[in-house]
Amino acid sequence: MNIIRCDAAYEAAWAAFVRESPRASFYHRWEWRAINERCFGHKTAYVAAMKGGRIAGVFPIVRVKSLLFGNVACSMPFVNYGGPCGESDEIEQLLLEAAAGVADEWRVDYLEIRSQRHLGERYPCSDHKVSMAIALESDPDVVLDRMKREQRAEIRRAYKNGFVARFGPELIDDFYTVLSESWRDLGTPIYKVDYLKAILAAFPDATRVCVVYDAAGRPAAGAFDGLHNGVVEGMWLGMRSEYRKQLVGYVLYWELIKHACEMGYRSFHLGRSSKDSGGEQFKKKWNAETLQLYWQYVLRTRTDIPELNPTNPRYQLAIKAWQKLPLSMTQALGPLLARSIP
Repeated sequence: MNIIRCDAAYEAAWAAFVRESPRASFYHRWEWRAINERCFGHKTAYVAAMKGGRIAGVFPIVRVKSLLFGNVACSMPFVNYGGPCGESDEIEQLLLEAAAGVADEWRVDYLEIRSQRHLGERYPCSDHKVSMAIALESDPDVVLDRMKREQRAEIRRAYKNGFVARFGPELIDDFYTVLSESWRDLGTPIYKVDYLKAILAAFPDATRVCVVYDAAGRPAAGAFDGLHNGVVEGMWLGMRSEYRKQLVGYVLYWELIKHACEMGYRSFHLGRSSKDSGGEQFKKKWNAETLQLYWQYVLRTRTDIPELNPTNPRYQLAIKAWQKLPLSMTQALGPLLARSIP
């Protein structure tokens, strides 16, 4: 077994491994390397295990360095998960050892590994995040019939408000309008729209954008998803606060589920949620199964697990101030901060 760092010459081999591996996710795809380098200026290391001249495991790593949040490495930042992906647990352990070497070389404070599987007791673990997954059927009505009667009634009631859903990459600016307002209300800095457009350009056949419009044609809610090996990955979703009482979220979620069924996907990951949060409870209404995520760490300059998340009390004052800013200001200032928050 030989552990290497891949350059562009290995792109095709990396892509082939991720395409065939049952452990790989949308976030392990090679295209993310250029997206993070070009959109944010972040350094990357794409580590692979070579066995008999072929790739037998991959581990994408990105360094996120800033004055505000320190010098950290992450797999993968800004998205739901990443981490080592190998043909066996033994290969993944070799990749983890190589990743620790990258962390030493970059002199980061820590390496954060967002994994769908527990990687061993050697690495401190936070279990505060979960992924919610819905099992899909070719007939969306089968999925609908599995829901409680009250849930189906809420969906029907939401449609009576005149909402209409559309799908297509050309809706990205309307989606960004919705997401910007939704994230401002949450106190979360927003990315540049160019980042989202770069993802669409890199994955033209592996992404979908949905926007729900009100009866007057104004964007009310939207979602941005990745598509990989029969799985829909919920990446970003938002809705404007003025439409919440009209249950726009029910229209959005059902349209996403129905579309995924009709496209032949077998599972819909609704994105990550904090454990026991309102988001997790809402997703459970759709018969979503809770899947534990494991955020594990290679700690270098500290002994405790970092808490770089909005529930940390030290960020509450900044969040409340951000929520009061005009939308245009958060769109201008947000990208300067968002690039530094993995």
